[in-house]
Amino acid sequence: MKYTDLGFKTASVVGVGVSNRPLIRWLLDRNIKVTARDMKPREKLEPLASELERDGVRIVCGDSYLDGITDEAVFRTPGVRYDKPQLRAAVQRGALLTSEMELFFDLCPCRIIGVTGSDGKTTTTTVISELIKRQYGKVWLGGNIGAPLLPRVEEMEEGDWAVVELSSFQLHTMKRSPHIAVITNITPNHLDYHLDMDEYIFAKSNIFRHQRAGDRLVLNAANPVTAAMRGQAKEGVEVIMFGGDAESAGSVRERMIDGSRYICRGYTPVLRVGDIKVPGHHNVENYEAVVAALGGVVDDETIRSFAREFGGVEHRIELVREKDGVRFYNSSIDSSPTRTIAALESFCYDPDLPDGAEPEPKKNMVVIIGGYDKHIPFEPLCGPLCACAKAVVFTGATGQTIKSVVTKSDAFKASPFRIYDEPQFDKAVRKAALAAEPGDIVILSPACASFDAFKNFMERGERFREIILGL
Repeated sequence: MKYTDLGFKTASVVGVGVSNRPLIRWLLDRNIKVTARDMKPREKLEPLASELERDGVRIVCGDSYLDGITDEAVFRTPGVRYDKPQLRAAVQRGALLTSEMELFFDLCPCRIIGVTGSDGKTTTTTVISELIKRQYGKVWLGGNIGAPLLPRVEEMEEGDWAVVELSSFQLHTMKRSPHIAVITNITPNHLDYHLDMDEYIFAKSNIFRHQRAGDRLVLNAANPVTAAMRGQAKEGVEVIMFGGDAESAGSVRERMIDGSRYICRGYTPVLRVGDIKVPGHHNVENYEAVVAALGGVVDDETIRSFAREFGGVEHRIELVREKDGVRFYNSSIDSSPTRTIAALESFCYDPDLPDGAEPEPKKNMVVIIGGYDKHIPFEPLCGPLCACAKAVVFTGATGQTIKSVVTKSDAFKASPFRIYDEPQFDKAVRKAALAAEPGDIVILSPACASFDAFKNFMERGERFREIILGL
């Protein structure tokens, strides 16, 4: 399969990041004249800039990188807003404003499963892709994780499955939706990028706004925002609710059966909660979303056997080591308060209590918290942090902000913890290790993005792992 006529002969690629570099090569292979634009100064793009120029790419760098766009198509990187004045001007001149992911959706010949959400989307996407691979022997994984899929689109066949994780940045201007769309939940996030919460919610909902009759939409019944989206699905789209007290036809939720908790499709048990290897009730919710998405696609026994073996994704409650009776966990992906709350509650409460039993928190955690400010309120952290933490190390750009919010709360007055202040990340990790005693858990769960000190959460998690393994 070859795509020789894309409808344009010149293109500006905005942002020379990881996802757009293969895009530039792909466009060049189709005889598209490419201009690569990036706000970084030229020296920070070397030697890549010189390599691209040798291939015929025009390079525009620095503060004026968006000025003077005359190309027929403009591919924006997800982190660049679509409504920048220069991009609007290009569209008014007749340019097509698109992205690598949008073009992939236009050209992909196979079925697509798309996953978005404020929390849990990477784990849910990973589990779905691994189950598809087990069932069918092949899967195409991409989007916000994995490799860019557009350069592989010609290898795909109609009977294949592509599984993509989609951020609100990617969804903001999407004009197509996946055949199976999953929204794990929606809570405040990325409010440093989006104008307000309403815009963030609208961007997320774009994952299903363009679905067609026969497609499937999976929504979290326990999350008020996603539960309200049920009535927005197009006619003929199968809507499956999961979690909470979902009782609609085909819904997926936990039920007690013979003294054990099961994830059930309707009243049919699919997966015993105790068989899920990866810890935390939020991962039970992730598996509920998986069961809802893959009904009739993947066998239930395949789901059961996988859940017993899968230990989780890197940087997501990842056990780094146990030393002197202390377990050290890397959960650098926790870039919002809701993620940190889920991580804390993974260890703080017994996940398999009988109905009606009152959970008793274990106050045995040393938490490393703080980082880049995404302008998300930290008040929701107060109760869970005070219930679960015996000590907290506040670090990074937001460390003192979080400390101020939490220590002024009624929860802290009722259940205080030891406080350590250490703005520098490496010293904060070592301080947390020194504060722990046998039987304790030390966890990096920052509740913030990493950009105050690191390129991304992966780099932050790798540094944590390096320090802990070196103790």
